[in-house]
Amino acid sequence: MASAGQNPMKPMHKITLFLLLILTFSLHFGESNPDQEDPTPTPWPLQFHSILVMNYSGILQVIDLWYDWPNGRNFNIIQHQLGNVLHDLEWNNGTSFWYTLDSSRTCSSTQLEVGILRPNWLNEATYLGQRSVDGFLCNVWEKVDFITYFEDVVTKRPVHWVFYTGREAHVMTFEVGAVLEDSKWQAPVYCFDNTTKPPLIPPPTACWTAFSKVLLCYEFSCFHIYFTPAVVMN
Repeated sequence: MASAGQNPMKPMHKITLFLLLILTFSLHFGESNPDQEDPTPTPWPLQFHSILVMNYSGILQVIDLWYDWPNGRNFNIIQHQLGNVLHDLEWNNGTSFWYTLDSSRTCSSTQLEVGILRPNWLNEATYLGQRSVDGFLCNVWEKVDFITYFEDVVTKRPVHWVFYTGREAHVMTFEVGAVLEDSKWQAPVYCFDNTTKPPLIPPPTACWTAFSKVLLCYEFSCFHIYFTPAVVMN
């Protein structure tokens, strides 16, 4: 029982005042600064190795990605679920090979107008804000309606990206500085004769480049064009 002369409401007033101070503090520091610039995507390392899980409407692939800018080459080794392994070898002179190393000995090649992605290919991408994906809080950018790119806020590593077709990449590993031995970059000899049949690969995508030409290419090959201004065509 409260003693005479003691106001039993005083403790409640103190609690209310304390909560109001916390709320005011939170609102003050939670306000966005209108003068604060949007974050910019981290350039890709000059060399790295990454394992990606790809999902396109339930069709799954695992891609062993080797990026080697100093040597002008990029390699996607694509394992189809319970299927074959397709090698997508790309060079900075625009040459690309798609081949298998099994008994089918399939191979095809193409010559694009541009080379592999530059490390700063995400320059001038549009910032979309922050989103959580695969358990990571990410900064998100969109590049000319072709790809949406998710980068971990803390580590600055890529976590996820989505092509405009809906094809998704989930980054499982990201090893900065890893380099594939030179002998693995050589396309097989049967890629250079006319007796092999082309491998079974998805239908090409039409890409419109700054060179005012339409390139028929695959998503990862169309990916090459992003060191020049580009717009994707349907």
